[in-house]
Amino acid sequence: VKLVESGGQLVQPGGSLRLSCAASIPRFSWYTVAWFRRAPGQQRDFVSAIKWNDSAEKYNDSVKGRFTISRDNAKDTVYLQMHSLKPEDTAVYYCAASLHGIGSQNSNQYNIWGQGTQVTVSS
Repeated sequence: VKLVESGGQLVQPGGSLRLSCAASIPRFSWYTVAWFRRAPGQQRDFVSAIKWNDSAEKYNDSVKGRFTISRDNAKDTVYLQMHSLKPEDTAVYYCAASLHGIGSQNSNQYNIWGQGTQVTVSS
């Protein structure tokens, strides 16, 4: 049982990236998946979540209108499409999963975590 993030890299301000979270979890469609991020010296913050049952999406206010979360249950993968990236988006991005989760912004509600992927927004 694991999650593997990919897609992080160095990008210029205003650029775009798509992160992927590939799951090796039985019955992945039963899991709510969220993205969190941790900037250097800061706490881990909620970014976005997509629910297991209705694919309802939630976003941190700081990324609304710029980031879009989606899932492809046939590929056991969740994506985070990021546009209009800003230097303050620089962080390690983690995906996390919760069985039948409600899409909480609380990281304690997620019990399966990936290793993270680095996103750096800089000119």
